[in-house]
Amino acid sequence: MPDFDQIDFFTDQTIVDDPYPYFEHLRARGPVHREPHHGVIAVTGYDEAMEVYRDNAVYSSVNSVIGPFPGLPFEPEGADISAQLENHRTDFPMHEHMVTMDPPEHGRHRELLKRLLTPKRLKENEEFMWRLADRQIDEFLGQGRFELLSDYAQPFALLVIADLLGVPEEHHDTFRARLGAQKAGSIDEDEAITGNSLGFLDAQFTAFIEDRRREPRDDVLTQLATAKFPDGSEPEVLDVVRAATFLFAAGQETTARLLSSALLILAERPDLQQRLRDDRSLVPGFVEETLRLESPVKADFRLARTTTSLGGVEIPAGTTVMIMPGAANRDPGRFGNPAEFRVERPNVREHIAFGRGVHSCPGGPLARVEARVSIERLLDRMAGLRISDAEHGPAGERRYRYEPTYILRGVNALHLEYTPKS
Repeated sequence: MPDFDQIDFFTDQTIVDDPYPYFEHLRARGPVHREPHHGVIAVTGYDEAMEVYRDNAVYSSVNSVIGPFPGLPFEPEGADISAQLENHRTDFPMHEHMVTMDPPEHGRHRELLKRLLTPKRLKENEEFMWRLADRQIDEFLGQGRFELLSDYAQPFALLVIADLLGVPEEHHDTFRARLGAQKAGSIDEDEAITGNSLGFLDAQFTAFIEDRRREPRDDVLTQLATAKFPDGSEPEVLDVVRAATFLFAAGQETTARLLSSALLILAERPDLQQRLRDDRSLVPGFVEETLRLESPVKADFRLARTTTSLGGVEIPAGTTVMIMPGAANRDPGRFGNPAEFRVERPNVREHIAFGRGVHSCPGGPLARVEARVSIERLLDRMAGLRISDAEHGPAGERRYRYEPTYILRGVNALHLEYTPKS
């Protein structure tokens, strides 16, 4: 049995493949516990996680993508650091992106996305997904085997968002070639933490938006380029660009991890696979239970603006608070037999895989549709979907490697075999 008190969640490779015993160790210390290595407050309780997500006045999102690294750009003073935080906001990595903003600025920028996430546009995007799913599958169907992430999930998720944003199809191959997997929160010692890996997207969308503002057209990019803030003012080009690139950052890799977890479960569970083949109405519930059991995000962060208490633990102003969806979604106080996969779990939509509150993932509905479309088309076109014994070992002795990050949860490769269906 490992000595979990000695394990550093942020750097220890031994809990990457299976973090759940460590999560339960933290929960045994209470739903809110100060981990000993970086002074971070770890939140494993469901109710406590919801409290943090909903209280923007106390918990700032300024450090949401980096957690305790590289440290605060100032020395906290007193029981309320709100003024210090605002004075140093631009010193935080990714400060220019919506994910780190707080109200009211966050609400102004999120409003720009509403021009895209309309029922009409989402319906058009879903129609594209069905065509794209078949196109991706056509690339490898005759082989009888494929690697899910590189052959299907990552390019599929990327191109779905590209279509949603109105990127012309003649640019899709360039986007696919240039945008690899983001590795935020890597715990590899030789991989430095970077402040912003979205340079390519910024450049591309700056060109798109400037072009559409000069010469408006009847297309989605023009709708995005002409979007206004709630007060009617025109955003700077960069404000619009970063609303667009945020969708890539928030949705691409998370959706790919969701698909890998879902297909791993299906390929390891022929009985469950058959149930979904026989009754497609179970697919949405299957997706939700996958999100609950294998949350794509392991850790989400906030910074305490004011000295407060949570779950009986005092939290001084300036403390990093770590919400752990993968732990909260297995809180036995909220979900019965939480380690068991139940495709018809009655309260499954209560999970917090997509966060809650003002920062709930705007791409959550999109990811759900992507997963449903993908699962249905893969089941339609493949019989006997199974894990590759040659790549992952025989049943009972599987070998899966997970991405070495403290933020994302998902295998770094999933090799599947099947019998093509005509």
